[in-house]
Amino acid sequence: MVACQNPAMRNLLLVTFSFAFALTACVPDEARKPSSVNAEGPTLRVATYNTSLFTDRPGGLVQDLEGGSEQARQIAAVLQRMRPDVVLLNEFDFDPAHRAADLFQQRYLEQGQPGGGDPLHYPHRYLAEVNTGVPSGLDLDGDGQVGSEGRARGNDAWGYGLHPGQYGMLVLSRYPLDLAQVRTFRLLRWSAMPGALRPMQPETGLSFHPDPVWQQLRLSSKSHWDIPIEWTHGTVHLLASHPTPPVFDGPEDRNGRRNHDEIRLWADYVSAGPHEWLCDDQGRCGGLASDASFVVLGDLNADPVDGDSTGNAIDQLLRHPRIDDREPPRSEGAVQQAARHGLSQRGDPATHTGDFGPRTGTLRLDYVLPSSDLRVVDRGVFWPREGEPGAEEAGASDHRLVWIDLAP
Repeated sequence: MVACQNPAMRNLLLVTFSFAFALTACVPDEARKPSSVNAEGPTLRVATYNTSLFTDRPGGLVQDLEGGSEQARQIAAVLQRMRPDVVLLNEFDFDPAHRAADLFQQRYLEQGQPGGGDPLHYPHRYLAEVNTGVPSGLDLDGDGQVGSEGRARGNDAWGYGLHPGQYGMLVLSRYPLDLAQVRTFRLLRWSAMPGALRPMQPETGLSFHPDPVWQQLRLSSKSHWDIPIEWTHGTVHLLASHPTPPVFDGPEDRNGRRNHDEIRLWADYVSAGPHEWLCDDQGRCGGLASDASFVVLGDLNADPVDGDSTGNAIDQLLRHPRIDDREPPRSEGAVQQAARHGLSQRGDPATHTGDFGPRTGTLRLDYVLPSSDLRVVDRGVFWPREGEPGAEEAGASDHRLVWIDLAP
């Protein structure tokens, strides 16, 4: 069951573009209902959800959604139940025509789903190209050749993927997005980062990637997006990403180091300093303004104490002076599942957001981290206990939806 400490109703908000959206009370056994009053003032529900809506074949997600996907119905049901005002969907395959996004919105979110709630309409969205599955033309995995098919092709793509757009990202919003001010960092080279954790061969002390490869290698395995959202109380920057998992490599730890530095990109972005190396795909350089409100969110593939992260990667954000993680989102379902696996883990299982089977267990990998100038009035992980309403739908992905309610 999702912990819901403050089930107050909330105001209908008007934003710069005269757009209205509904916010709702949080209850464990039914969809959030539209509400109009909250004694504490208007709030904003922001969520991240790794949906696992990907396929290994180009156009596969479009075909699945056209044919009627039970997994997509369950994902939509979770979203209808929790009704976030802004949500980042990780692992949602990108296609240039945006057909998958259209189908998911029109045939799934905007249709009432069993186990879900009322239809859910998002008039604003953002999606763009990602690095996954895009051939680099380089030998990135160090096997002496440039892969052309299968896993070898994926390893030599700018970000691991079997086709361009696999494991993409999609942002849906009830609020207008300032698209003219969106910044993306898909093309940023890893070597541009001062003090980057360049992968090294431990047996020789030499770089894993030869200089000509290292100088071209992109930092972001998918992309990093700064998307300004227009809220009643001003602009909130959505800092969205999905760093590579810190596994599936060798002693050079190239994925662990990349994960660390993908997370570091946001830590530097919200820190003081000129950061002249932080140049986006439009050629604009520098970090976020010191007075800007923001939320860092996504499947960051880094647990604070368990798992395979390199150098306490997520602490770069959790301990950042501009970020508030004093009370992490929690659930009872994660505690139950962790106990079922029976693994020895140091972290608090109530904060875990994904279930990766009996060998790995549960971990905290998905984050919604607000800037400290915003007030968190509620938070949770949608992970009902077995047998409770919503438990079946929550199992549609190996990750769970994480949400917070924000006030100015």
